Amino acid sequence: MTTTLPLFPLGTVLLPGASLPLHVFEPRYRQLTVDLVTGAVPDRTFGVVSIKQGWEVGSENVEALHAVGCTAVLQDAKRLPDGRFDLTTRGGRRFRLLEVDEESAPYLVGSVEWLPDAATPPELEAALPLLAAGARAAHGRYREVAYQGDGHRPPADDTGPDELAYALAADCLLTMEDRQHLLEETSPARRLRMIRRVMHREAGILTALSAVPAPLSELGHLPHRN
Repeated sequence: MTTTLPLFPLGTVLLPGASLPLHVFEPRYRQLTVDLVTGAVPDRTFGVVSIKQGWEVGSENVEALHAVGCTAVLQDAKRLPDGRFDLTTRGGRRFRLLEVDEESAPYLVGSVEWLPDAATPPELEAALPLLAAGARAAHGRYREVAYQGDGHRPPADDTGPDELAYALAADCLLTMEDRQHLLEETSPARRLRMIRRVMHREAGILTALSAVPAPLSELGHLPHRN
């Protein structure tokens, strides 16, 4: 089934379960915020799609959007004196963007279909705990190298294998390309292998460079400007 979602193109990738603060100043996205808060847009939900190149998407280059995005659920909206907004949102469901409507609203509206995970074959089902343990171990090595043991706590023990890769990625400074690949992958097993491989790679690079990334409190949670 298809549905429609207001779209918020960004120069970042939102993953399910991840928090995303937004600083809204453009008139079209101010209107989107008003529509979310007043209920004109149902469920306080809109779609975040990453931009392949650059930071802006206009009517002449909507094809610059990635085909797979993630819904953002508005948790809090603070209106500033000059009419701008600071938003707190959290990633929800993945979707595939089928068509973009530039006419019916001040902001882009997308026709989308939901993108659930594929069923895990029985022969892989038994391997998921081992893959999850390997991903957690790679995450622990990454945190040791990147933050000298500081940083966010590991995901809860009861985090399911379908959610674990997203939760681990939320604690790492990964490239947009890596995050987009995680978002598009519909196999939990392949996602766990992917995040393990990426974290081993990043830990190796940081070790070789004898460098550490800036704390997530400084980079990972800065409000994104539209």
